[in-house]
Amino acid sequence: CSSPPPPRRARIPYNAGMNTYFLVKHLHQLAAVILIAAFVIRGLFMLAGSAALQRRWVTIVTHVNDTVLLVSALYMAFVIGFQDWVIAKLVGLVVFVGLGIVALKRGRTKGIRTAAFLAGLLLLAYLVAVAVKKRVVPF
Repeated sequence: CSSPPPPRRARIPYNAGMNTYFLVKHLHQLAAVILIAAFVIRGLFMLAGSAALQRRWVTIVTHVNDTVLLVSALYMAFVIGFQDWVIAKLVGLVVFVGLGIVALKRGRTKGIRTAAFLAGLLLLAYLVAVAVKKRVVPF
């Protein structure tokens, strides 16, 4: 029984502009932290039944941040290539959006919204682990 080889480290082409790549990478990481914090706060608003969840500026800020996160992710994916772990993160992001919609807006009951919120938190933990380990199964 041999263990699988370690994951390949993505090579960043020199002509892609190292400074640009790392700037985008840090912007992406910041957007991810904001996304996690906003999801937790909005989830707590949902659990408390707060009207703050429905404020227009909350929706606008989260949509802008989500756009920054997605655009930066796609830029980095094109630079380093669509490796299996990158594809797992993109698919996970789509699933997370669906869970977020159910948790924060479309869930018919508080129980359904709570379950979707908790599933979204677990999925975020998986996505962070994939990003750190660069493996589809990071645990």
